[in-house]
Amino acid sequence: MNRPSYRDRTGATSPPRLPGRAGNVRRLSTTAVAAMLLAGCAAGTPDAAPRSSGPGLSHTPPATTSHPRSSLAPDLATSASAPAPATTSAAAACTNSTKLAGWSNRRLAMLTIAVPVPETSVSDATSEVSAGAGGVLLFGNKAPADLGSRLSTLKSHVPGRLGLLVMTDEEGGGIQRMANLVGSLPWAAYMGSHWTPAQIQQNVAKVAKKMAAAQVNMDLAPVVDVDGRNVAPSKTNPDGWRSFSGNTAVVSKDGVAYMKGLRAGGVIPVVKHFPGLGGSTYNSDFGPARTLPWSTLQKVAIPPFTAAIKAGAPAIMISNNIVPGLSTSPASLSPTVIGTELRGKLGFKGLVVTDSLSAKAISAAGFSVPGAAVQALRSGADMVLFDLGGNVGSQTSSIAKAVTDAVAGGRLSRSRLIDAAGHVLAVRHVNLCP
Repeated sequence: MNRPSYRDRTGATSPPRLPGRAGNVRRLSTTAVAAMLLAGCAAGTPDAAPRSSGPGLSHTPPATTSHPRSSLAPDLATSASAPAPATTSAAAACTNSTKLAGWSNRRLAMLTIAVPVPETSVSDATSEVSAGAGGVLLFGNKAPADLGSRLSTLKSHVPGRLGLLVMTDEEGGGIQRMANLVGSLPWAAYMGSHWTPAQIQQNVAKVAKKMAAAQVNMDLAPVVDVDGRNVAPSKTNPDGWRSFSGNTAVVSKDGVAYMKGLRAGGVIPVVKHFPGLGGSTYNSDFGPARTLPWSTLQKVAIPPFTAAIKAGAPAIMISNNIVPGLSTSPASLSPTVIGTELRGKLGFKGLVVTDSLSAKAISAAGFSVPGAAVQALRSGADMVLFDLGGNVGSQTSSIAKAVTDAVAGGRLSRSRLIDAAGHVLAVRHVNLCP
């Protein structure tokens, strides 16, 4: 049976009301190209709340919501005559990177994989978690009441009890996985036009606290793409109501507020989809897609990511779109997008996560999921995602083998793999040193 892919496919017949805050009409970006392509959110004022028909989507979301350590290096011999500074120096030399250097390539590779699993059957990922998978990605639309205890059991299988990233899509509106447990949020477009940043932060924090209580510690949100088109996300438009606004300044403020709300509730936010999907030609889940030209993205789409990074964003998701003027391959597979722009020019030092490598935009570029995983890691990504469907265990093993083979064959440096694994541990504040 076909199961839902990473990004929800949505359709709706009735959009949300989108007036500006306090009666003010929000202005779109000052650039003429962006204004034409991203227009809509500030101007549209339809009558009804959105409804969706895709799998796993809420139909009428309310407008508001009320380790034991890994093996250590041999202990230094000590004696009364041994100088104290030597011990201090040896201790200072221990870092996560030096500890990870002692891990096998297979174990390092597993740490960079997020395994998809139904939220109603998280034990399905026990073998992969036991083998060292760095995370699990929950799919579904109604979480079981005992999800927390099930996830606690799953986490007990992590080698060395080093923690596990348990992630899901809890954006709001039609893209919510566990609203029945944590409460519902409206579409981002509704939040952007009805709520102040303070209200966004407050309402998101309430949801995040319940997510954390259910042992879910990472949310693949907020969406900080700038897209004012007043439509439901679809095959031809990945954003629409998923975006806070077509106004760059509004998205910057609201995205940071959403991010702060998640962190206040104990959940790790993943800001997405770098370098911005607003105005895209197509939804990359269904085929090749292109963003607006890089010259436009720099003015319209990059500022919200810059604001999030300055506010301490711990993780960022890379899109699967080609960026005209910057990359000829999907962004998630581009060293220019990740290494040069995100890491280099924007100075992002946190976790870089791919969008789903099961997307048709990836296969259209000539990559299998395992092959894409290797290229993503080579390009600077730290953790790879793929869809629930087929034999997940086999797919996970294939990815791990492709990565280890790439290291053995010299196509992926071991230092890059260690760096990626280090970012996965760092976002969970795991310290391998005594």
